[in-house]
Amino acid sequence: MKIAVTGGTGFVGTRLVQKLAASEHEITVFTRNKQEGEKIFPKKAFPQIEIIEYNPLEMGSWQEEIASAEAIVNLAGAGIADQSWTPERKQEILDSRIKTTSHIVKGIAKASNPPQVLVNASAVGYYGTSETATFDENSDSGNDFLASVCQQWEDAAKEVEGSQTRLVILRFGIVLGQGGALGKMLTPFRLFAGGPLGTGKQWFSWIHIDDLVNLIEEAINNPNYQGIYNATAPNPVQMSELCNSLGEVMKRPSWLPVPEFALKLLLGEAAQAVLEGQKVLPKRTQEQGFSYQYPTVKPALADIVNN
Repeated sequence: MKIAVTGGTGFVGTRLVQKLAASEHEITVFTRNKQEGEKIFPKKAFPQIEIIEYNPLEMGSWQEEIASAEAIVNLAGAGIADQSWTPERKQEILDSRIKTTSHIVKGIAKASNPPQVLVNASAVGYYGTSETATFDENSDSGNDFLASVCQQWEDAAKEVEGSQTRLVILRFGIVLGQGGALGKMLTPFRLFAGGPLGTGKQWFSWIHIDDLVNLIEEAINNPNYQGIYNATAPNPVQMSELCNSLGEVMKRPSWLPVPEFALKLLLGEAAQAVLEGQKVLPKRTQEQGFSYQYPTVKPALADIVNN
């Protein structure tokens, strides 16, 4: 199958493209930096991968290229919690998702032979934050900045509905793997200075990167997948439990919490992304019959830390 991937050189995208390439699919990776893409996927090791440089914020010939694929996976988007939310950064977070998605959908609309499926990322930030509520795919959206971003992101993808292209929207939880959010937590634990962020009571709806990649692949291949699915493990945990499990796996104490004020000083409003969470259950994902390799957090952490 010919599959196009945006965000294919990112944390999730790299792992996904490697898996799809191993299944002998023909992959086109769309990236802002072709040289970086060629370093990650050298031609000798990945002869079936084509790297295309594009500017996702502008319309161009790349839209025709992407719409010629049989399947599109759209993972493009600027990082959420890696720097403070200046007005410019907020706009970048928004534009990198909404404009890219909108341009992909416009490319599909012009295609004489449109893709069979568009798998579009979203996030559990859609639901807003709460220490007490439980959310599934039928829950209402929140009303904070991240919820607004996710709503607009999904609305842009939904413009493809009514065409021949099947739409699957996956609301990602926090992805656990080598790198990403967990990568930033490992160093303090290795130095015996690990502990929860803030109160530790915030919910942490997570998914192992292997399960996420398998879910994306399933959404591509299985025509019964349609609409919105939570890409989270069935057993969310509070931050304190995550840190205790990580400490046990690493044989390190989880004793030194990072105070809220320090994170707010460092990240400003963006600290919300780590200090507040939501308890999200993958109701539709489980009803669809998806099988998790890592349904609980401790074996997931053990796999990542020990490999």
